[in-house]
Amino acid sequence: MYDVIVRGGLVVDGSGGPGYLGDVAIQDGKIAAVGRIEGQAHRFVEAKGRIVAPGFIDPHTHFDVQLLWDGAAKPALEHGITCVVPGNCSLSLAPLRATDRQRVIGMFQQIEEMPPAAFTEAFDWTWEDFAGYRAAIEKSLSINVAPLVGHSVIRLWVMGADAQERAATADEIAAMQVMLRECLDAGAVGLSTSFVDVDENGRPVPSRFAQFEELDALSAVLGEYGRMLQIVPEFYAIDITIARIDQLAELSLKHNIPTTFSPVFDSTATPDNVARTMARVEEQFARGARVWPQMQTRPIDISFSLLRPSLFFARLPRWVRILRQPLEQRMAALRDPDTVEKMVADLGPDGGERMMGRLVVRGGDGAPAELTGRTLSDIARERGEAPALALINLSLEHGLDVAFLNANAGHEVTERIGPMLAHPLVHIGASDGGAHLASFSTYGDTGYLFSEFVRKSGALSLEQAVAKITAETADIWGLKDRGRLETGKAADIVIFDAATIGRGEERPVFDMPCDGMRYVRAATGIDTVLVNGQVAYTAGAYSDARAGIICV
Repeated sequence: MYDVIVRGGLVVDGSGGPGYLGDVAIQDGKIAAVGRIEGQAHRFVEAKGRIVAPGFIDPHTHFDVQLLWDGAAKPALEHGITCVVPGNCSLSLAPLRATDRQRVIGMFQQIEEMPPAAFTEAFDWTWEDFAGYRAAIEKSLSINVAPLVGHSVIRLWVMGADAQERAATADEIAAMQVMLRECLDAGAVGLSTSFVDVDENGRPVPSRFAQFEELDALSAVLGEYGRMLQIVPEFYAIDITIARIDQLAELSLKHNIPTTFSPVFDSTATPDNVARTMARVEEQFARGARVWPQMQTRPIDISFSLLRPSLFFARLPRWVRILRQPLEQRMAALRDPDTVEKMVADLGPDGGERMMGRLVVRGGDGAPAELTGRTLSDIARERGEAPALALINLSLEHGLDVAFLNANAGHEVTERIGPMLAHPLVHIGASDGGAHLASFSTYGDTGYLFSEFVRKSGALSLEQAVAKITAETADIWGLKDRGRLETGKAADIVIFDAATIGRGEERPVFDMPCDGMRYVRAATGIDTVLVNGQVAYTAGAYSDARAGIICV
């Protein structure tokens, strides 16, 4: 007798081949049979009229902290995600000495916009090494986790405060190699590094102080294990990005490792950037290198209020500094005419029209109802103010609790994005799941892939789309027992309605520790999600199953 039989669905097995009507039998967390199955089971899951596919894999997330109190990485699981890769962008929660925690918390908060209580009150921080972190999250996983270890924290472990000051010595690099081996032995699937990220004070994270010799030495260790190197390149400068692709290619060839970089996104302001990126990627693959570009599916939308810092202002250092101050000091600065004059001047002679004019008032507890849905440009014109000044004054008038939306700021033209996603060398990822909580929802990319690029534009077939986020991702990352509905593979399965799978509206919720706010999206069209053979989500509700594991 089988544990579970999923019966009567259209099996799209992850291979990219045509779907077929059939059943999937599960025993001991593995797929025991696929096809027409006669037999009994302790549980039957009806899938008639639905797609039965391997669980989706999200290769770029920041759930490192959330997994300590939420083993389902909600709402990722309900979007069909059965495996997440945290530890990206050079940051992980281990290895990390207790004395260095506050330094790394600041870096995480800059990226994730998570409230401080998430690091101080939501869990007991009992570990320092990677094995200890693994043990801490393994206790209650409903989702599978393939964690990266961050270059910045390895550097900090070996060099202390100097990690954020200078290049490493030969002895320090050797010590980093030893630490990386320990992390890989403890379950890390690779190393992440960053060439762009900063801490809460705007200072480069430790990985940005590494010279090439250091990255080369760490890649040599990755080569011993055949594990992944992930980087965030200077994506805002195409020539530098191309140079990073070349650098990754050399590391891939020299050490026989897979590499990946993200994000790659399209902008009509720089319409040739993706084409140039992919041309260089193709050249390097032709040489035998593995340099996988990660591309997200969704448009770039950013929401913010002046109540909390936002990446919307990332290129305005003065704004970042002011908005990072405690509330009373922030309000005082925003009421100071000299400070505000300088802030507005930072936007250039148009007073912020180009950067801020298209912002839409989306709500917030203090937002006047009559302004919701209107552009800042229109509001500023009525007030006789420059857009940047109108944003500051309108916010002050309502306790800073006015939310603005910068919608479709890039990567938004379906006719351009669809063929890019369909490219055989494009790795679908870069979701940033669990990060940028107060700026936009990092959930629903999988549903958007099917609703926008399969159903609406037809840029990918159903089978292609499934393969992109299952088998292809598993192959790229070396997750050997994931990504396909084949006998002997792990029984990670998502059952969905091809006609309705998508993502709900973005909405703010206050479900972070101490009622911290984040933006989320619910899933649509997802019926049931199984993780290692156990039903983790069905009929709109999460189960008590805790079948997630660390995947290597």
